[in-house]
Amino acid sequence: EVDSKLRELVGWAPESVALNLRIEGDEQRDGYRETRFLFAAEENADVPCHLLVPDTGDGPFPVVICLQGHSTGMHISLGVPKFDGDQDAIDGDRDFGVQAVREGYAALVIEQRCFGERIPQRADGAEHFGNRCQHAAMVSLLLGRTMIGERCYDLSRAIDVLEGFDAVDTSRIGCMGNSGGGTITWFASCLEPRISVAMPSCYVCTFRDSIGMIDHCPDNYIPGIMRWFEMGDMAALIAPRPLVVVAGREDGIFPISGVEETFARIQEIYNAAGAPDNC
Repeated sequence: EVDSKLRELVGWAPESVALNLRIEGDEQRDGYRETRFLFAAEENADVPCHLLVPDTGDGPFPVVICLQGHSTGMHISLGVPKFDGDQDAIDGDRDFGVQAVREGYAALVIEQRCFGERIPQRADGAEHFGNRCQHAAMVSLLLGRTMIGERCYDLSRAIDVLEGFDAVDTSRIGCMGNSGGGTITWFASCLEPRISVAMPSCYVCTFRDSIGMIDHCPDNYIPGIMRWFEMGDMAALIAPRPLVVVAGREDGIFPISGVEETFARIQEIYNAAGAPDNC
């Protein structure tokens, strides 16, 4: 079965722990309420999040899970610059959470492993040298896991947390992200059936033309996956749920020819599923 094989490949096997939800702040913003909280995805893996709920409209609200990629962190989704270059990213439409609220959705902003507040620290307290994802991604492989699987598991546990918030409708969950956020949007939508609609940006391509041909961060790699699937084949785990694939014609690491080939495969799968207009 495709689902069980993908779970095996990504190493979907963390030990379940209590969510240990901790509300750290609750503030009124311009047009929405923002709640900051932490929860435990697994032992020694706390996940910082912000939940944004619109002031107007009838709840419970559909919720969009917003995922930044290799940026300085989830604060970009909140439209809050913290570091040099952040404002350029925000001005470049990366403030996903704020945009979602303006469209009448609730938004869940998640800090992914190795990004922002979750950049790994060495035993001496310093940041790891070089690529911030590299050491953690390699340790994941030592454990028979992958960084993709771990990030997807964090997202799945975040949905568990959302089920305790009356303001959101967990029967209507969207997921979106760019680049590394697009990666997890794609895989999480394959692995987590509670995601109702997916919009991965700047990731969906053939493995052959993207991470197989061009040097990428180690967090992209899943041992053995090409023995079983090309990326488009995995749409069998998403169809017939709505899927929007966003790509850049001049993206240097996810070539548009590979995107078009993959989307043609996705269309074949959606046609077979009787939902040709859902992708």
